[in-house]
Amino acid sequence: MKNFLVKTLANAGALGVAIWLLKDITLTGENTGRKTLTLILVALVFGVVNVVVKPIVKVLAFPLFILTLGLITLVINALMLLLTSWTAGKLDLTFHVDGFGTALLGGLIISIVAWALHMVLPDDD
Repeated sequence: MKNFLVKTLANAGALGVAIWLLKDITLTGENTGRKTLTLILVALVFGVVNVVVKPIVKVLAFPLFILTLGLITLVINALMLLLTSWTAGKLDLTFHVDGFGTALLGGLIISIVAWALHMVLPDDD
């Protein structure tokens, strides 16, 4: 349970950094508390998308991993961020990613920040 909480907080922090750095990734709310709750819920959606959908896409795109020497990972991360944005919209969460280019850069930022936070935050592995 602690591992799940740490990963969710790391994802929320990484999403927060991407929202802060990129003007085309938006999170709106009436106040800071509402924005924080929305960010945590979006982090949960992002975690579910990465656990359920991403492995399937990676298996299907395996030949592209070999062909592009792994660079297709950036595209897959962008697609997962766009899927999270779409799912958040369906769940009435005020999180939106505007365009594939923004998603590509946002996916890169999220990957780097989440990796750094996973290194710093405690884990029960």
